[in-house]
Amino acid sequence: MEEDKKNYREVFLPGDEVGGENQKSGYGTYREDGKIYSSHVGVRTGRNEFVNIIPLGGKYNPRPGDQVIAYIEEIGPTYWMTNINSPYPAPLHVNDTPWKVNFGDTAKYLEINDVIIAVISSVDEIKHVQISMKEHGHRRVNSGSIVEITPSKVPRVIGKGGSMISLIKNTANCRLFVGQNGRIWIDGEEEAIELAIRAIEMIERESHSFGLTEKVNTFLEEEAAKIFPQTEKTGEEEKEDVEESAEAEDAAEEEE
Repeated sequence: MEEDKKNYREVFLPGDEVGGENQKSGYGTYREDGKIYSSHVGVRTGRNEFVNIIPLGGKYNPRPGDQVIAYIEEIGPTYWMTNINSPYPAPLHVNDTPWKVNFGDTAKYLEINDVIIAVISSVDEIKHVQISMKEHGHRRVNSGSIVEITPSKVPRVIGKGGSMISLIKNTANCRLFVGQNGRIWIDGEEEAIELAIRAIEMIERESHSFGLTEKVNTFLEEEAAKIFPQTEKTGEEEKEDVEESAEAEDAAEEEE
């Protein structure tokens, strides 16, 4: 754990070893001969034995009202400084949390490297950012895995009317939260998390292709059939849902 914190901002190159046999390959990594290697240039993060490589570049431009996933990087007596995948620091004041925090007790509630779900509460003209955890659903993340994509690809992961994210949730049998800053929280069984990560990587890689919903659905169904026990399918209803999602996606792309 101490070594993970120490190497939190170390930059890895493609092919660099980033994990061993007792760890699990997460986003931006691959396993070979019992070891885990980076698949691109980035920094390493890890949660619950998953090793992820977050790509450098493609930083997030914060806007008020955006839901984000943030890392705690610094602790003060009345605030926490967070990383929201942006060039701008994003402090969280004790008054913007659901807790009654006494002066100097901030570390009792959130520690360095903790992960939280929050909202961008304000951004001024010189990019002073404030975040808040006071709204319903904002919390510290205690389980699951965090992956990161280019923030501009977030709409594709969500899909038209939430179609893509619902497809991943239902087929991979997991829980997801997509932050507008490009960070995605995934929780569930190990196999479900790994399947969802692969689907998200596929969406980011092929984000500009037509019929992406149908491609992702085919991939998820084929892979899920290898992992999960067979359940009764809805037949034509399932097919119609996928076709409707694909049609909506293509219509949205034509508008663009």
